[in-house]
Amino acid sequence: MHEKKTLSILIIEDNAGDFLLIRDYLEEQFHVPTIEHARKFEEALPFLDNTAVHFDVILLDLTLPDKSGESLITDVVDRRPKTPVIVLTGYGNLDFGIRSLSLRAADYLLKDDINASSLEKSIVYNMERKRTNTLLEESEKRYSSLFQLSPQPMWIIDTEQFRFVQVNLAAIEKYGYTEDEFKQLSLFDIVQDEFSVEEKHKLATTVSYSPLPYKGRYRHKTKSGAILDVDTYANTININEQQFESAIIIDMTESIRTEQMITKAIIKTQEDERYEIGTELHDNVCQILASTQLSLDMLQDNLDTKAVPWHTKTKQFINLALDEIRNISHRLAPSFFDQTTIQDTFTELIDNFNPENKYEIEVSLDTATLSESVSRDMQLNLYRILQEQLRNISKYAHAKQIEIRLHKDSNWLHFLIADDGVGFDPGTTKKGIGLANIRRRAELFSGTMDIESAPQQGCRMQIRIPLEQ
Repeated sequence: MHEKKTLSILIIEDNAGDFLLIRDYLEEQFHVPTIEHARKFEEALPFLDNTAVHFDVILLDLTLPDKSGESLITDVVDRRPKTPVIVLTGYGNLDFGIRSLSLRAADYLLKDDINASSLEKSIVYNMERKRTNTLLEESEKRYSSLFQLSPQPMWIIDTEQFRFVQVNLAAIEKYGYTEDEFKQLSLFDIVQDEFSVEEKHKLATTVSYSPLPYKGRYRHKTKSGAILDVDTYANTININEQQFESAIIIDMTESIRTEQMITKAIIKTQEDERYEIGTELHDNVCQILASTQLSLDMLQDNLDTKAVPWHTKTKQFINLALDEIRNISHRLAPSFFDQTTIQDTFTELIDNFNPENKYEIEVSLDTATLSESVSRDMQLNLYRILQEQLRNISKYAHAKQIEIRLHKDSNWLHFLIADDGVGFDPGTTKKGIGLANIRRRAELFSGTMDIESAPQQGCRMQIRIPLEQ
């Protein structure tokens, strides 16, 4: 006998004998149950419609004098959707008793087969199932509210085809697609970043099997064509034993634009300072040294025999100083402000880097399209990136071969700098200021920097910059 809780039960049964039998079974199995009895549907209405009165379970005879069958079950369930309704039926109505489950009845019992134990089992089971379902419905309702009312775009996609399954109102508003239009798209239809088949597979594997939430920064394109820089926070969820990805999207466009403006101001200040120093060295210090050479030439005829070698050596040192200062000034202030092409400036940089042909350097520049697509500002930053990475190769790589490729593909600029040197482990090697500067210059144009390297496997640095700024 259940003693911890007193049940409140409504029995809707017109047969007095059946009611007495059921009541006896209930009192046998449950501790002092509270039982209300209605002989007709009309008599049951005050109980059903009074929401202040709670019932743990309703036992409903399938055939009443004033209502029966499908309409009876529907009316009772509609009035008490949170209370399990157990249908009582005879052998003649067995098929309909089974069908009553599709009408949201919790269970059906054959009157001739009911005993105290079976009645108790059905009541306890269906009460617990109803409680569990109610908790689940409330949980789903809370999740739906959080999902739909979130101010940030959220969506659910399948992890095989990356197609949208569900999107919230914020995503519809942000991207301009209706929910039906979203469901016709895959994630890669709105992501501007280029993904190869291997990269798509890698992304799917990372999201599907990683026990931790996944984070990535991407560029998305709205229906109107606007470009958004977004941070994506994703995790896997299971719905009906199928795996999906749930993601929240944070629009970082304005924040990134502000950071880019600050970075651009810092870099411009640095470039202005470099240009000023380079110009001062070239136009002033070189001029002083050139004047010194003239003065030495004027002394040449008045020198005794012992002083001539010192005079010659002094002129050689001055020539070396002039050459070094010119090289330094050119590195500090490349001539991007004239009509010099990006190919000319790269060639000059590479020649100064490799005067003794120590390295075998392969260069491929798509100058025809680059001259139309790449601004002077971007050219200067590409020059600085190449300058910084060549310095890294010279100091650390011990390389023999270097590959430099710069080309345009669709709306993307690809810049590759690779070497066959000693390489390193990107996961463990401390990233220095040089690499940080390169990454910052790429991000200034909403680009990315990726490094592929391993010990004794050389290094491949790939810069990708979208040309739709």
